[in-house]
Amino acid sequence: MSKELTASEELLSGHWNKTVVKLETFIAEILVESNVTLEAVTVLSVLNTSALSVTTTAGPYDVTITQSELVAECLLVGDDSNCSCSTGYIWSNAVCYDTTTCCNNSNCYANVSHYTPLCIAKVNVRINGSVEMQMGMWTSSYVTQLTTSFQDLNGFEGLNITGLRDGDIIADFEVFISVKFDTSRLLNILATLETALSALIQVDTSGMVDMESPVGTLCYRSTPVIKCTFIEATDHAGWNMSRRNERFELNTGSVVSLNYDCATADYQSCTAVTLNEVTGNWAGKYNSVLECGFTKGSVRHTAKTVLTVALLPDDIIMSIDPLTGDCSEKAPTEHITVKVTAMILNTTEIFDVTWTYLGVEQNEQLIPTAGRASCIEEELNGAVWPKSPSEDTVLNRTCERGRVGYMSRTCSGGQWLDVFAACVNEELNKIVGAADNFNQGLGATQEVAETIFAGLKNNTGSGDAEDMADLTASIAILNIMASASGNVELQEEVFPDFVDAASSMLNSTWAGVNNSIKYAMSSNYLESVEGLVKNIKVNTSDGFNTENLELKFCKPANESDCGRTVFGVDVNLNKTSGVIKSVAVKNLVEKLRNNFANSVPNSLLVSTTVSETKDTSIDIVLDFPNEDPGFEDFKCVFWNTTTDEWSTEGCESKRIGNRTVCHCNHLTSFAVLMSKHPINLPFLDEITYVGLGVSICSLLLFLIIEAMVWSAVVKSNLSLFRHTALVNISLCLFLADCSFLASTSPEILSATWCLTMTVLKHFFFLGMFGWMLCLSVMLVHQLIFVFSPLRKRVFMFLSSIVGYVCPILIVGSTFVYYKYTKKDYYNKKTCWLTYESLLIGSMHAFILPVGIVVFTNLFSMVVVIVTLVKSSIPDGSKADKDTAKSIMKVIIFLTPVFGVTWVFGFIMLMLDSGSPMYTFVIYGFTILNSFQGFFILVTGCFAEQRVREEVLKIIMSKVSSKDDGTKTTTANSKAR
Repeated sequence: MSKELTASEELLSGHWNKTVVKLETFIAEILVESNVTLEAVTVLSVLNTSALSVTTTAGPYDVTITQSELVAECLLVGDDSNCSCSTGYIWSNAVCYDTTTCCNNSNCYANVSHYTPLCIAKVNVRINGSVEMQMGMWTSSYVTQLTTSFQDLNGFEGLNITGLRDGDIIADFEVFISVKFDTSRLLNILATLETALSALIQVDTSGMVDMESPVGTLCYRSTPVIKCTFIEATDHAGWNMSRRNERFELNTGSVVSLNYDCATADYQSCTAVTLNEVTGNWAGKYNSVLECGFTKGSVRHTAKTVLTVALLPDDIIMSIDPLTGDCSEKAPTEHITVKVTAMILNTTEIFDVTWTYLGVEQNEQLIPTAGRASCIEEELNGAVWPKSPSEDTVLNRTCERGRVGYMSRTCSGGQWLDVFAACVNEELNKIVGAADNFNQGLGATQEVAETIFAGLKNNTGSGDAEDMADLTASIAILNIMASASGNVELQEEVFPDFVDAASSMLNSTWAGVNNSIKYAMSSNYLESVEGLVKNIKVNTSDGFNTENLELKFCKPANESDCGRTVFGVDVNLNKTSGVIKSVAVKNLVEKLRNNFANSVPNSLLVSTTVSETKDTSIDIVLDFPNEDPGFEDFKCVFWNTTTDEWSTEGCESKRIGNRTVCHCNHLTSFAVLMSKHPINLPFLDEITYVGLGVSICSLLLFLIIEAMVWSAVVKSNLSLFRHTALVNISLCLFLADCSFLASTSPEILSATWCLTMTVLKHFFFLGMFGWMLCLSVMLVHQLIFVFSPLRKRVFMFLSSIVGYVCPILIVGSTFVYYKYTKKDYYNKKTCWLTYESLLIGSMHAFILPVGIVVFTNLFSMVVVIVTLVKSSIPDGSKADKDTAKSIMKVIIFLTPVFGVTWVFGFIMLMLDSGSPMYTFVIYGFTILNSFQGFFILVTGCFAEQRVREEVLKIIMSKVSSKDDGTKTTTANSKAR
């Protein structure tokens, strides 16, 4: 077996050392005996023409010498020895450090002919370092100490001070060596210097590491492998890439794949990087330098290479002037000129450029427009949209200052559609680029991740109509970082900024895009948040809480109970190891596509993940509060990321009281879907709308009548008190009913109007009950304290406080509390207060005051009835009948104005919605309260004799005056 080899020779006074090289180095000794002095040239000429046979453990090899070179020459006379290395060679480390006198390029007078190798080829090794003084400043006298210390290294050629920094505290230096050395020897030198100078010294070397990199030009999108090896074992290995004044630490990502398992017995340290589908980012023509490094102690050994890539443009930016070509007023033979400019980053590459239109390559681009309607030229918000044919979309790359991207607008049926703005905040666009680099593996470190999330927090899009491009970019950043977190281990320090940024993205309704885009964005957002929460490592944190996201963590190995509550949802998972992470999200479920007809999701979505465990069995229980007790059917669902829709597979639902318990055998994002029509009660909505309409008309008529008869019926304090309370009750109920009707379709109302209607209903209903309380208390006072009547000023003052000031305080304090505790004051699906569970939810700021008033008024009604019974003369059946009639009259007259009909509402809360009594109660509640205004008109106006008489008197006077006018006219006619 023969191999083609290169060879180097050493003439050692009768001993010829032959070094044979091919990938691996073979060393053999050739002994030539002679009693005369041998000339090296003679021996070399003999070896060059001789065939050699080399025998190893693998077998014999025939060696053909194609090149030979004199490495060293020795002259031995008796006990005297004189050896020297040839030009380009230097004494090996073994010779230098064993003899201490045979180093560098000097002649050696020791007998070293037995060393193998004796001389070695010079290499270029450079040591770059810095000395940071801990005491005092750097002075020129320290140069001598540095030089003396580094001269202990074989092959030392020189030392330079390259600069001083930080007020002469730090000195940068470089050392030139022509031999590779042991790192331990350099570390000893540095340790001695640090002690002597009272300084910290950091160094890196070049020329010590062997790098294998592709030769020649790489194909665009090819996958090269670059490998670095080092003969010694080291503490750490890594890669960096530098370009355009940037330096990135490489880590495994979508482009970068690192391998540290390539060490061998000869090369104890090894690292390799595979670049998947390289582009211009990695090309040397863009000043990109790839560097590997091995660290041992304070020394880092490096090697660098520049890749040559056959480039294609990564980005092509096209501009058109004018934006559209209008041929509508041109003759068929005329042409118009449209200038299309394609721009790429500056490069020395030469490209073949082709143009296509509708997939067909051509030299000229012709756009037929005949027979198609056009949109006229229009200027909107400073942007000019030229006359364009129907069904064409015009791109305008003019963005306002501080933004990059484009705007587009489609002409449809001769009418311009809304502008779609894809102009992104410049800072946010930079963060997108940084995240993309991170995902590729460029600068994929914890510090860079923290910077990215901090920038995202400060520049996140809000999701308003004019800000949708920023929101889209923000979600893209989350998605990129979620992908990168699968390769790079992120620590919990990124959580605060990540959670804050993700929460702020949900503060709006995302109304600036159509549903299909919104569904895609929300699904992407959910998968990104879930992926990041799962992959980010948790050490000591218990969780994080923001307005729209709440995270809780648990380590079963450290805690006996891993049950957690997030936004009122109880989560329990049967795990004994790993890290359990639960996150609840508000304001997201309504943005996801709902594939279950006649159902609506609750406002919360809960995602639970488990990391750092090999246990694959899952048994999770989630306890959701029922946000709307009116719903009957509650269904546990999870978000299927494959189909992007809700699914019930693997989940069981059970309703317990006002909560829904979900039992599932897998992990993902969970929610509860509620039936829109849980109870099919005929004509319930019709009764409500008709009753409210009748009530509004009745209350308006009552207020008009009261204004007409006021002076006639208010003759005493008692009548003044009664009619004042009735007018205010009617006014509040009238405005409350109007607000109720205005919010019967919450889906078409904006968030602002929905909040406004909720506040108005809350205030006016409380105001109505406040005046009802005043009326009942006044009546009881008059019955009990007959000889101590209320004074007018006292009643009006106290009634105004109870009827208006107290409702204002209740509504205002409730709104402020829920705003600053970052809880929901109102339900966007109903435009009414929220109810989560007992004593939880803003609904209690209505139920509790109303309950107090209703039961106080019930007590007042009982007092009135008891007083009537005691005052009656029990002298037979006639008296009993009169008493019964009086009691019935009291009940009928006082029930509407005391709000007693609202007792049915409290009964509804206590009944099971499936019981027959519930149907009766809900009908009773709807009829009595929707027609409450009509009952007030009847009992407060028509049933009162004085009011009735005054109304009749007014009507009769109008009729009488009309009749008198008629008689006068007739008499005058007869006189003629």
